[in-house]
Amino acid sequence: MEKREFVCIGCPLGCNVTVDTEGGQIRSIAGNTCPRGADYVTKELTDPRRIVTSLVRVKGGELPVVSVKTEADIPKDRIGECIGVLKDIELQAPVRMGQVVAEDICGTGIRVIATRADAAL
Repeated sequence: MEKREFVCIGCPLGCNVTVDTEGGQIRSIAGNTCPRGADYVTKELTDPRRIVTSLVRVKGGELPVVSVKTEADIPKDRIGECIGVLKDIELQAPVRMGQVVAEDICGTGIRVIATRADAAL
């Protein structure tokens, strides 16, 4: 049996959650004070995902880049691919907060949006 420890990020409590696995299967979860802890750890072990934040170049703007993020979490193993696509994108100013930068990043079905505005010079 293998024992792993996590700090849950499902709520502000930040519980220390211990998971026992055997043969890739979860045998027990302990230490979580709410159901979110068990959900978080299960998801982290079976399908880890993350929100991606990055920068995209802006042509003709006040700043040379604008911050962007995925609207939802994407599979953790696709983050590098996502960043690679974003580095090749260049927007034309003005950029609006919430503007869609990529409609379906890396075939995940998740949009990437601008998280701040950038006016034209």
